[in-house]
Amino acid sequence: MNDNQDNREGGGGEPRMPRFTFNNRIALISLLILTTLFVFLFVRSDRTGMQEISYTSFQTYLEQGRIESVKIVDEYEIQGAFKSGDSRVSLFKTTIPYHDDTLMPALRSAGVKVSGGPRAISPLQVLLEFLPWLVGFFFIWFMFRQVQGSGNKAFSFGKSRAKRYLDTAKRITFVDVAGQDEAKYELQEVVEFLKSPQKFVRLGAKIPKGVLLVGMPGTGKTLLAKAIAGEANVAFFHMSGSDFVEMFVGVGASRVRDLFEQGRRHAPCILFIDELDAVGRTRGAGYGGGHDEREQTLNQMLVEMDGFDTKDGVIILAATNRPDVLDPALLRPGRFDRQVVIDMPDIRERELILRLHAKRLPVAADVDLDRIARATPGSSGADLANLVNEAALFAGRSGKDRVDMDDFEEARDKSLMGIARKSKVIPPKEKQMVACHEAGHGLLHYYLKNADPLHKITIIPHGRALGVAFSLPEDDTYSHSQAWLIDRITIAMGGYAAERIVYGETTTGAQNDLEQATEIARRMICEWGMSPSLGPIAYGQKEEPIFLGKEIARHKDYSEDTARTIDVEVKRIVESALANAEHLLVEHRDKLQLLADTLLVKENMNDDEIRSLLGFPARHRGGENGAAAGSVAGPAAGGTPQGS
Repeated sequence: MNDNQDNREGGGGEPRMPRFTFNNRIALISLLILTTLFVFLFVRSDRTGMQEISYTSFQTYLEQGRIESVKIVDEYEIQGAFKSGDSRVSLFKTTIPYHDDTLMPALRSAGVKVSGGPRAISPLQVLLEFLPWLVGFFFIWFMFRQVQGSGNKAFSFGKSRAKRYLDTAKRITFVDVAGQDEAKYELQEVVEFLKSPQKFVRLGAKIPKGVLLVGMPGTGKTLLAKAIAGEANVAFFHMSGSDFVEMFVGVGASRVRDLFEQGRRHAPCILFIDELDAVGRTRGAGYGGGHDEREQTLNQMLVEMDGFDTKDGVIILAATNRPDVLDPALLRPGRFDRQVVIDMPDIRERELILRLHAKRLPVAADVDLDRIARATPGSSGADLANLVNEAALFAGRSGKDRVDMDDFEEARDKSLMGIARKSKVIPPKEKQMVACHEAGHGLLHYYLKNADPLHKITIIPHGRALGVAFSLPEDDTYSHSQAWLIDRITIAMGGYAAERIVYGETTTGAQNDLEQATEIARRMICEWGMSPSLGPIAYGQKEEPIFLGKEIARHKDYSEDTARTIDVEVKRIVESALANAEHLLVEHRDKLQLLADTLLVKENMNDDEIRSLLGFPARHRGGENGAAAGSVAGPAAGGTPQGS
């Protein structure tokens, strides 16, 4: 959906007002008429025919008896008239330069009619005094009209900022969403109800008032919402949860009312709220107590969704990746009746997503997307889209006409391990220790029966790691056995053990390995009940302040004796795994040294190259169906963090 096209129409679906409307033209014409009137009055006042004469001439005319009448203005100016036929100019004016005590007696002796009064106001003076105010008022009014007519709505804080979806040339439908068959089935039902409501109404069924899309970031929640907009032939409004809340109190609740009012005017319609957790968090959990702007907004949303004055035909579609922080009243039936889980794609869905994004690329014949799909476990749809784009960038950087398998492999390695820093200069001695460390991780994969197959070893720095050895399972796994976890800890301790065997000491490069091994061992005891001495009991409750939105501590709900027992058990598991790793590496010391020396030369070695080097049989992949795919715990224990 094109955002530029979205902005063509406001929340109410009405066309945006032009910049210069008919009312603005009327105001401009009125201002021009007013200005013309002032100019006309000024010109008219300037054509009175009154002649300016000196005070000396005035006294001479007075002595000659030529003046008929005078008007003394403000004691300083004389305006008068000559006797008829006595002069070409009948009116005159003069200024009294000094206080003249003989003026009035002279006027009386000459028989002149005398009057007085204030100075008349000049139209020019009125224009100069009032014109700035008129222009300022017109300017403010004009700007107010312009802002009101634009899309900013700067003076409409309480109006909804929802944008209406418009059909464009690139219309997204369910066909454009790879995988997620169950989610599409649930949402297709909503679309069918909007298209053919009688099919459900005749059976007494009611459409869900709200559908909540729940899933990890990047799984395609917003994409599914766009697909619903493309499938349904009804009005579709979309906005973010953060658009409701502003610095002004009551704005959020007002926008909620306006949003639902728009929906009722365009019913049947769909209102989509992205990132619902921005406004729908549990009430009473923040610092502000109950009187909080976000809570007022949520209360208004609860009333609009299922209150006394609700109407059918308005469906609320929302998306969030934090359903655990939402208010229970928001999730009850009658509001969000249905929660649709958008899960991480499995192997089949990852391949479909890769093929969907690879359609727009000139792909070489050697590209095996099934192998890439199996080598990217735990990747979301957004991750896979980025992988395809990175492969195209690598091909373009190399000047190729097509994107081949090497480009996809390089893009996958970048997404899994980080960008390769080939220019980083590492001292030879340190590089040897890194090669020994990673060889210790990699070699154990071939002697532990529950370990995942090794995928690749590299001593080229990636991200913050100086070297990486990681494994990928042959199939997607959702739970692990105790034996797999023990082997995982053993592999994590392989680099530490290799350094002790070869150099008699360890380095700071084992920091990440020790953290990973200790974390797995502690969770085995405290969460998964895998300790014979402590039994199947969970120790430590999570403390998760709702207003922070994440776990920050673990409550110690056990005694000091139990804490000591947990520490002893963790140490026992880790030390047992270390002893097993040292035993295997000492037993195969020659292969450890050979692998480390070869890594110093090649810097990168995959599973096939290592098997060929060490004389292991080739791994059967079932026609590439068992090619590498990744573990839930992430890249294998083998990272050597930089600066650790």
